[in-house]
Amino acid sequence: MSVASKYIAQEVEDKWYKYWMENNYFHSEVDEREPYTIVIPPPNVTGVLHMGHMLNNTIQDVLIRRARLKGLNACWVPGTDHASIATEAKVVAKLKAEGIDKNELSREEFLEHAWEWTHKHGGIILEQLKKLGASCDWERTKFTMDDDMSASVTKVFVDLFNKGHIYRGYRMVNWDPEAKTTLSDEEVIYQERQGHLYHLQYKIEGSDEVLTIATTRPETILGDTAICINPNDERYFHLKGKKAIVPLCERVVPIIEDEYVDVEFGTGCLKVTPAHDENDKMLGDKHKLEVVDIFNDDATLNSYGMHYEGMDRFEARKKIVKELEEKGILVKTEDHVNKVGTSERTGAVIEPKLSDQWFLKMKELAQPALDAVLNKDVNLVPDKFINTYRHWMENVRDWNISRQLIWGHQIPAFYYGDGKEDFVVAESKEIALEKAIEKTGNSDLKAEDLTQDKDALDTWFSSWLWPISVFNGILEPDNKEINYYYPTNDLVTAPEILFFWVARMIIAGYEYRGEKPFNNVYLTGIVRDKQRRKMSKSLGNSPDPLELIGKYGADGVRVGMLLSSPAGNDLMFEEDLCKQGSAFVNKIWNSFKLVKSWEVSEEKVQAESSKIAIEWYKARFQQALLEIEDHYKKYRMSDALMATYKLVWDDYCSWLLEMVKPPFGEAMDAVTYNSIIEILEDNLKILHPFVPFVSEEIWQALKERSPQEALIIAEWPEITSFDRSKIDEFMVASEVISGIRGIRKEKNIPHKEQIELQVLNNEKTPSTYDPVIKKMGNISELSYVDQQVQGALSFRVKSNDYFIPIAGAVDIEAEKAKLEEELNYTRGFLKSVEKKLSNERFVNNAPAQVVEIEQQKKQDAEAKIEAIESSLKALGA
Repeated sequence: MSVASKYIAQEVEDKWYKYWMENNYFHSEVDEREPYTIVIPPPNVTGVLHMGHMLNNTIQDVLIRRARLKGLNACWVPGTDHASIATEAKVVAKLKAEGIDKNELSREEFLEHAWEWTHKHGGIILEQLKKLGASCDWERTKFTMDDDMSASVTKVFVDLFNKGHIYRGYRMVNWDPEAKTTLSDEEVIYQERQGHLYHLQYKIEGSDEVLTIATTRPETILGDTAICINPNDERYFHLKGKKAIVPLCERVVPIIEDEYVDVEFGTGCLKVTPAHDENDKMLGDKHKLEVVDIFNDDATLNSYGMHYEGMDRFEARKKIVKELEEKGILVKTEDHVNKVGTSERTGAVIEPKLSDQWFLKMKELAQPALDAVLNKDVNLVPDKFINTYRHWMENVRDWNISRQLIWGHQIPAFYYGDGKEDFVVAESKEIALEKAIEKTGNSDLKAEDLTQDKDALDTWFSSWLWPISVFNGILEPDNKEINYYYPTNDLVTAPEILFFWVARMIIAGYEYRGEKPFNNVYLTGIVRDKQRRKMSKSLGNSPDPLELIGKYGADGVRVGMLLSSPAGNDLMFEEDLCKQGSAFVNKIWNSFKLVKSWEVSEEKVQAESSKIAIEWYKARFQQALLEIEDHYKKYRMSDALMATYKLVWDDYCSWLLEMVKPPFGEAMDAVTYNSIIEILEDNLKILHPFVPFVSEEIWQALKERSPQEALIIAEWPEITSFDRSKIDEFMVASEVISGIRGIRKEKNIPHKEQIELQVLNNEKTPSTYDPVIKKMGNISELSYVDQQVQGALSFRVKSNDYFIPIAGAVDIEAEKAKLEEELNYTRGFLKSVEKKLSNERFVNNAPAQVVEIEQQKKQDAEAKIEAIESSLKALGA
């Protein structure tokens, strides 16, 4: 088979992905093998591939491909999430562009548009993952709104309600005025922002006295229903039992007393706005205060906003501040930095809002999931996240699971009256009717008398069931697939959804399967640019992953992403990493071309140097394999790749192939060639998880193979014992070869010109690698001497001296002078380093790493001085 002179990634990748799909290598069915299961973190159905997806899915593909090679029944379940807020926002924007108002559509009409959008855009990201080489079991692709997935969500809601874990309550919630829905606490991102502290004067009813109160949100004074003072604050004893007048709206409100007020903060007086602050709400409940909500759902002011009605909250703030200033009510404005809650989905500033919502009690449910991580039943990688996880789980709050959206799983609660308790929860309207009749005793109730709750469930309420529901483990808890594939093995995801998703999946696992949903959670870092900014489209600092694949090939991008991506630590991404990855792929390809270019002779006897080289590489391969396996075990994916990279680039390409390469114009002996092919096949197996395309291309090009012999399902190399001394001795030999090459280069002696090498073997180094040294250094004669050789160039490896007689090829005196100059400089350098290290202040105060560097400099200088002195001695100095 002829080998293409140039590796064209796009052609190779399209060809082999199609081949893998046609032969169904990605698909898994229950069988007698040990399963290895990964469920994909389902990307938003509206999404397109970004750099975070690239990193996450590359790691998953590496794990799943290695599992196949290990002979496990590898199953990687793909799918997408319906993403209620994000998708509904996209659909509303599309309708708006078409001149359609969402509010004028019925629920059914809006859902038609939402499904149309989903069918059009929903598969884009999964198709893009195929370009990356993702070997998912595409036959198992799930969507969180699939009929069985939806039925699972409904069943769980009903079950948790019946167990008393779900309740409906009037609570202060996080309101996203852009998406017009509530959010859970975990979906609120707090950001420090520069704002102002406004000092306002409130009149005391029936007197000329005023109280000064500071607020960061002057627009909310229109919702004030009390002023609160600390009962122990002597400054305000005279105000007990009196009333104050709220500026602008002139509302008369009581002055209440509560030790909640910090006498040291601000003026020691607090305005109480129960509708717009959680702490104020608690005060309001305690003191039975009126609740005045001044905002519409879109955060414009309602009728309580008086002449500011209909105005956006921030615009109203500016106008109100101006009016307060004009009326002499605003007495002082200070710069003030405070934490502002923003929506994780839309970025809008969150409004605290009182609302009837559905909540899931979390404390009791969370305990098994907390224990699982603390006991290492579920292993977080890296484990630095355990404390973060523990803190959140120990302080977990009830989960607000209802959303004011149409797109999503409609809450299975059915109302039959106007009272707060006039509802039933059921899996269908038919069952709901039966329950309502039973609850009310009213047999005249009909299905049309029931109205289902209009709200949808939080998207995470479906995805927390993902490892169970993708195998239909909620609807059929004893089916063969859930019993075989669950618990899954590894979950690869981002730390920012540790609570949104990971913790909740563990909770659901223990609640519905009585066991963990996965063994290990590999938490990737965030992909950032060189300025440490998170990559995002809005910042314009994120490259298009498909363009990168087009430019560098999928294999090149995979290597580039993983080269510097330690678990849990952020990846500082730059395009040069992909360039490096592409160069590695080309190196693999060019080394294959070299092997295929050799003529092979069955008659030729194997050279001793080739035999030794192959024995060395096989030992070195086993050493590297042990290291690689250890890295995989510890989820050090970057290190596993680097160990593979160095083995193939340095040991295989740069050393082994050079050691066995036949002289120009000569054939290679068949024994050596067959060994090289065997070695190459093992290399391809360990390369395959990282660079699946080029490895399969070379594997198939080596010889004709049936579909049952494809690399993707080959056998991972077996770990065997090896002679470590072969590796240690080669390290010495490689330094000798480098020393010979250094002298050749320095003295401009061409490689084709043979030279002699004499060795003063102080180390008693075995002569095993002498044939290799002779070949690689083009040595005509290698001999051992028992004393310094005069008039020769020399170098030292360990304490051995190596001499190359130069027979007048260079000016001895000039060489001595040059070495003397270098010796004097190095001695001076050593003296300065020793002076620094003798300074106790430096040693005790400098970082350990800095001191270590100086100590290394000292050792290097001492070794160099010894080598120069040896060379001078050899020259007769």
